[in-house]
Amino acid sequence: MVPESIHDFFVASGSVAGALIGLLFVAISVAASRGGREKAGAQLYRIRASAALTAFTNTLAVSLFALIPGHKIGVATVTVAVFGLLFVAASLLSLIRLHQVRWNVARDALFLVGLAAVFVLQMIVGAAVLFGPGDAASDAGDVNTIAILVVFCFLIGISRAWELIGGPEIGIAHEVTALVRGHGGADNPEDPAPPGLSGPADGSSK
Repeated sequence: MVPESIHDFFVASGSVAGALIGLLFVAISVAASRGGREKAGAQLYRIRASAALTAFTNTLAVSLFALIPGHKIGVATVTVAVFGLLFVAASLLSLIRLHQVRWNVARDALFLVGLAAVFVLQMIVGAAVLFGPGDAASDAGDVNTIAILVVFCFLIGISRAWELIGGPEIGIAHEVTALVRGHGGADNPEDPAPPGLSGPADGSSK
């Protein structure tokens, strides 16, 4: 049984997950209408869209089954975790099939590994709820852990959806690298002088 103290959390998470899935469908429809992607880019796009949908569907299913009276959350948690792991395995195989070693591909693989870790923990905790001794205190702790994993799924899904729509990315590593390159370029004597600071091409002065 889901403790009453966490009942409102699953109500809210189910509502949020449903809304995010609806917005994700709109974003996918708008992005798909643009087209014009190369093969590798299109595959990464599909993986990101599927990852976001998998994360949000996981939170929706767990939250809704948690609201049904009876011992439903353990079965639902294990089931959706298994399907999530199958998706991650298929996505990683798809990335390997691209035969490309790029930062975008490596980053997507890293996100998929993180999502897989969440699903593995979710399956373990769900099995503990399902096959545990039935102690109220132990079950409450396991359900709280499931709720935390739901939050992590939200964060992963939002991150994937943000990249899916092409949202701007500002990271500390990227900014430091750009700053270093900018200073290096300013000291390069072969760089063209800024407009208004160079004299006429023939060397004469006014």
